[in-house]
Amino acid sequence: MNTSLISSDSTWFLWAILTGIAALSIWLEQNYKWASKVTGCVLALIGAMILSNLRIIPINSPVYDNVWSYVVPLAIPLLLYNANVKKIKKESGRLLIIYLISGLGTIAGAVIGFLLLKNYIPNLYKVAGMMTGTYTGGSVNLVAMSDAFEATGELVSASVVADNLLMALYFFVLIAMPSIGFLYRHFTHPIIDENEKLSKDGTTESASYWKAKPISLKDIAFAVSTAFIIVAISTKIADSFAILIPTGNILMNLLNGLLGNKYLIMTTITMLLATYLPKFFGNIAGAQEIGTFLIYIFFTVIGVPASIVLIIQKSPLLLVYCTIIVVFNMVVSLVFGKLLKFNLEEIILASNANIGGPTTAAAMAIAKGWNNLVIPTLLVGTLGYIIGNYYGTIIGNLLNAF
Repeated sequence: MNTSLISSDSTWFLWAILTGIAALSIWLEQNYKWASKVTGCVLALIGAMILSNLRIIPINSPVYDNVWSYVVPLAIPLLLYNANVKKIKKESGRLLIIYLISGLGTIAGAVIGFLLLKNYIPNLYKVAGMMTGTYTGGSVNLVAMSDAFEATGELVSASVVADNLLMALYFFVLIAMPSIGFLYRHFTHPIIDENEKLSKDGTTESASYWKAKPISLKDIAFAVSTAFIIVAISTKIADSFAILIPTGNILMNLLNGLLGNKYLIMTTITMLLATYLPKFFGNIAGAQEIGTFLIYIFFTVIGVPASIVLIIQKSPLLLVYCTIIVVFNMVVSLVFGKLLKFNLEEIILASNANIGGPTTAAAMAIAKGWNNLVIPTLLVGTLGYIIGNYYGTIIGNLLNAF
């Protein structure tokens, strides 16, 4: 029974709301200091969360399914056109090291949380795979892992609810970290000391980063068409592998899960194209902007199921599990970051890139005025789109043995 003001089959109204929230979040982020601190991704998530909890929009709708089925797959290659592996290795420098270490914290948290809660949460190995993927590369990876492990809609919904609520809270923690006295005293923070959060002209750093740039009709055509082509080919290849590779033991199941995952194929193909045809894909103006806007729509959608009622009814233990993973990620990042003498800015962005992905991490770097870390953050976070699917698939299948 539908209890929302706007019904689930009001297609045009729901698309108007989703794109409207995404656009409003971007506008707020680029025009107001407080919104720039929160980041537009979190604003989009919170906006949808408020509307769904007030029962203005439905929690479930075919429109949301279309975002998962079409919008997200198209966003992935668009965001990966600069994922030149040679460039990542050359330009990401120190941030790549702490990012990879931070990812180990995610894996440790997923395994330890599984061992603690496996007797209390059914099919927790599926959640482990989804959360390992999403907390290594970002929320986009959750889509791939939920499909790879054939998680039920109810389990995915409950996981997303827990993930969304915790992710929003953790972003606030990350944003507040530079202001925490203990961290400020015990970590170096040269960029925080030198950079201002606002540009000289009074605009936010987000507005400065996303300032207008020359984009031709050809750029838009190439960006969109190549994204469609990559998604189509990747889907066909993955479907073929899923049929050809038999299952029956752990090794074959893992191989089937890897090669039969369209998102994994998609990210791999795009990465190879960006690496070996950098002059073409790296010079498609507007691809990052279009892909980022699509991701903002996705953030809006994942905020919809974040119902406080559902948290209480269905996923309190999943919230605990997600919290364990995030806490381990943060602790490992801070401890090893301190031991290896990383700056606080690098540690925060590395953890953010793991938990939220490159868009949220880069948005935070932009909002904080850490300009020289924006590109490295995007690069290592983009790498997370790739390795997150590998990590999630491997961890989920290994824990399934328990």
